[in-house]
Amino acid sequence: MGFLAVLGVVSLPLLNVWGTQSRPIDAWAVVLVVVAAISAGLRWWPLISFGICTISASVYLIVGYPYGSILLCVAVATYTMARRERMRPAVLAAGIALPLLLVHVFTNAAALDGLWGFLPGSAWIVVPFSVGLTRRLVVESAARQRAETERRALDEERLRLASEVHDIVGHGLAAIQMQADIARHVRGRKPEQADIALDAISRASAEALAELRVTLAAIAPHDATTASTESRAPTPGLARLADLCARMRESGVDVDLAITGTPRVLDPAVDVAGYRVVQESLTNVAKHASRRHATVTLRYVLAAVHLEVVNPTAHAGPVSEGFGITGMRRRVDAVGGEILVGTGDGRFRVIAVLPG
Repeated sequence: MGFLAVLGVVSLPLLNVWGTQSRPIDAWAVVLVVVAAISAGLRWWPLISFGICTISASVYLIVGYPYGSILLCVAVATYTMARRERMRPAVLAAGIALPLLLVHVFTNAAALDGLWGFLPGSAWIVVPFSVGLTRRLVVESAARQRAETERRALDEERLRLASEVHDIVGHGLAAIQMQADIARHVRGRKPEQADIALDAISRASAEALAELRVTLAAIAPHDATTASTESRAPTPGLARLADLCARMRESGVDVDLAITGTPRVLDPAVDVAGYRVVQESLTNVAKHASRRHATVTLRYVLAAVHLEVVNPTAHAGPVSEGFGITGMRRRVDAVGGEILVGTGDGRFRVIAVLPG
């Protein structure tokens, strides 16, 4: 604002020498230039700024003052309006201002005549309006892209958390439900068997809560309390497959575990993904299989880990993939592995190949 006002006032004496005008520069010219410069600086009210600036410049030119820095004020106000104002009001205001700014072509004898007279006047509105509008569209597009990226990241994080909670809570509740059913059926005839089932329920719930704490600690702020809790909680991984199968046996699922090859340290994401695939597969056996029997095979081969969970099934049609199987696919895809889920030969198979 101040720069435009100073530039306009300082340049006015030069226009008296080199400018083309029908009226010499006087005090009114100074007033009009200062008003236009001040209005061009009102960025918080772009329409008002543009309107005042355009009217001041039009009066300036119609009276017969020479072309000068007042047109620079018009360009600044036009750019600001196109950049900040909504599209429809900005286009309407520019459409009204353009003929108003060109009135001097017909009223000022010293102005350029004919079509050539329209070119300089039009350019001071058309060019900055186009530049401002382009800049606005670029900024808005970038903002939309950032918002979409943030939304996708948030959705992915929600899905990851939902999968973790589903695997932990679903597995724990399936084991607890089976043991509760056992305890309910034998409590009258075999109280000691009911006590064993209740102990299994207690262990399953404690382990599920411990794993849930690990998951929640991963998304919570890492303060001292979180770090302490996280360090005490067990970390899911293929090294704990034997414990997982033992818990499932306690829950009433007959599980055979076979491990071949030399176990090695895997990437933590791969390790957790493999564990969750087996966990979800055994949970599905506990909840849906007609025979609660499963065979788990873990093979360490060169640069890869092969997992296979097989259980008998009477279902021979296509597999209906719920949240659990979808979660397994997402986990395996996230670490660059492959997974196959299907039925055949009276058996249900989950086969996963993970890098490692």
